[in-house]
Amino acid sequence: MAEARFDLVVVGGGPGGYVAAIRAAQLGMKTALVEREHLGGICLNWGCIPTKALLRSAEVLELLRHAAEFGLACDRPRFDLGAVVKRSRAVAERLSRGVAFLLKKNAVTVFEGHGRLAGRGRVRVRGKDGSERTLAAGHVLLATGARPRVLPGLEPDGRFVWTYKEAMVPEELPRSLLVVGSGAIGMEFASFYRALGSAVTVVEVLPRVLPAEDEEISAFVHKAFEKRGIRLLPNSTVEALAREANGVRARIRSDGRLYEETFERAILAVGIVGNVEDLGLEDTKVRVEKGHILVDGFGRTEEPGVCAIGDVAGPPWLAHKASHEGVICVETIAGVPGVRPLDRSTIPGCTYCTPQVASVGLTEAQAKARGHEVRVGRFPFVGNGKALALGEPEGLVKTVFDAATGELLGAHMVGAEVTEMIQGFALARAAELTESELAHTVFPHPTISETMHEAVLAAFGRALHI
Repeated sequence: MAEARFDLVVVGGGPGGYVAAIRAAQLGMKTALVEREHLGGICLNWGCIPTKALLRSAEVLELLRHAAEFGLACDRPRFDLGAVVKRSRAVAERLSRGVAFLLKKNAVTVFEGHGRLAGRGRVRVRGKDGSERTLAAGHVLLATGARPRVLPGLEPDGRFVWTYKEAMVPEELPRSLLVVGSGAIGMEFASFYRALGSAVTVVEVLPRVLPAEDEEISAFVHKAFEKRGIRLLPNSTVEALAREANGVRARIRSDGRLYEETFERAILAVGIVGNVEDLGLEDTKVRVEKGHILVDGFGRTEEPGVCAIGDVAGPPWLAHKASHEGVICVETIAGVPGVRPLDRSTIPGCTYCTPQVASVGLTEAQAKARGHEVRVGRFPFVGNGKALALGEPEGLVKTVFDAATGELLGAHMVGAEVTEMIQGFALARAAELTESELAHTVFPHPTISETMHEAVLAAFGRALHI
């Protein structure tokens, strides 16, 4: 069969790959996309989107349980686990079909199968039926994503020891659940299963949960989770998981002692590793370090004509980072003037547990470690009228500024809807706004976003409502 020729071949159809393919097509490039499983990738099908659908069901259930506080009657609300999971899957499937439509609309040619480099400017695609064909292109973009990290002695089996994939489609609710790892994935599942009634224990090897977040935000979440009845074990490790007839027996080392405890199910959430295997990298100049492909700020590897974006290209492992990276990469390939390299310090991060967590830029500790003299502002949700009206008084906004220049170094938020508000601070970081511009910005009333304004004012001793 003759080679099919393209300007760009994208390997991987996740949020980085399919966005890159669409943008390339918009720029007039003849574009192919190779995907071996599902358009939309892990994020759309088994990550970002379906987990948020699950968490939304949990939020509604929690709200119903507090109906009396709003003058409403809703005695003994219940849930149908099968229906909750079914809704989550339906949302993911709808969006996957939407991605297929967008690719077709933009004349991107989609090939189903596994793609690997096959020499300079060549990608060999192996279909599920074993058939093979070769695509030729001046540029190849690797967007193959990542998979869950597996630790020795804690290998998932899909039955008692789950990865995120099994945790999203439970056939029945475990009465007891062990979550190994307290990053965003671990805390979101801990939040979801606790809302449904599971007894949840979270084990974290580092000194605090959500260790990538600002220390004050981490402490706030710790207290909030314990208030909900979730047991948190920082500075602890799970050394082994032994399968039993109806669950797993975990060997846990915590507070200097080693003990065993039985759980019906365990979820592993200890990070990810890039999908760098079987890509044909061994015959190229592409460098792989710690399971990820090394790239510059434009997604370029050291192999001419080969780029990489998204999770396979390293942290932060976020869908919106992958999408933005994909646009930067293809616009660079197309020669669009004024393309800026990826600035990781402006990428916001969100965790959709209850309470929600969102942040951008440096933590207070990081800013001080880099030599900044800082001014820190804090404003609690309890001082915000909209938060009180919503019945959401538990929350905090924290801002970190450079004392000399007024530059916003970082912003950190915990509470209701902060994942929707963090973009305001992300925009401020990207536009290099200072305390002065933010202080003179008019925030609408009544909104929870007013806490952002107050946290800016508080950093310079000007808060009005506390």
